[in-house]
Amino acid sequence: MLNRTSITEFLLLGMTDIQELQSFLFVTILIIYFVIVTGNGAILIVVISDPRLHSPMYFFLGNLSCLDICFSTVTLPKMLENFLSTHKAISFLGCISQLHFFHFLGSTEVMLLAVMAFDCFVAICKPLYYTVIMNHQVCTQMAVTVWIIGFFHALLHSVMTSRLNFCGSYHIHHFFCDVKPLLKLACGNTDLNGWLLHTVTETIAMGSFFLTLLSYFYIIIYLFFKTHSCKVLRKALSTCASHFMLVVLLFGPVFFIYIRPASRSSMDQDRTVAIMYSVVTPVLNPLIYTLRNKEVKVALKRVIRRRP
Repeated sequence: MLNRTSITEFLLLGMTDIQELQSFLFVTILIIYFVIVTGNGAILIVVISDPRLHSPMYFFLGNLSCLDICFSTVTLPKMLENFLSTHKAISFLGCISQLHFFHFLGSTEVMLLAVMAFDCFVAICKPLYYTVIMNHQVCTQMAVTVWIIGFFHALLHSVMTSRLNFCGSYHIHHFFCDVKPLLKLACGNTDLNGWLLHTVTETIAMGSFFLTLLSYFYIIIYLFFKTHSCKVLRKALSTCASHFMLVVLLFGPVFFIYIRPASRSSMDQDRTVAIMYSVVTPVLNPLIYTLRNKEVKVALKRVIRRRP
């Protein structure tokens, strides 16, 4: 990546300027990060170690847990460090790297949720062909594909952002490096970068969201005409309720920050909403899936009993 800027580091201004809150926020975020790593790590271990969970649904759930651990690790450790530091600097390369992995893991998770919705659709609407359609090879190819697309999507933003000139302020009004805050610091024309951010990110987010809604639409229509029973419909949809909750929690903030018109952009609002998908969603994922999923809870108990 070509660096054409005289700036060698940025300063992350963080979540708040109120010094009295720094210690409280440090402890809170540290606890949340611990829950994210241990909760998602437990799910990942259970899915890998328990043969009863070697199915497409739990294969994708394992991918989701892995993504959440990595996704939170991109931003939270640096945030924790800055709570205790007076010089909240991040190097230029570190900033671009953080931006890259943030968009890489975030876009991959968005697409993975669409794949999980398709898995629900096949399981409910095509039960006799489920093992044929969602075989191990197909599931692996789907997972690898979304990871690769996510990587190159992030690479586009990181390369284009690294080529900008930053000749003015180097204070980032955020708690991590993202494209929008950096565009506000860049000199010269950033129209192409802004267009790529909204167009490419919108295509991935809206496409994944549309495919997710389409899967749920076909599930509802299929069950309604197949069973003519609201009770059976509710029971079937309850199997996908955990996934749907994650869709709402993740897509809402993503739409607010990256898809709304740029003229309505507010860094304070973006910073607040970013907490939802960088802190809240990763910590809720293991809670949602363990509290609502009997198989995961039973498998987790089996793993605990096997420990010496």
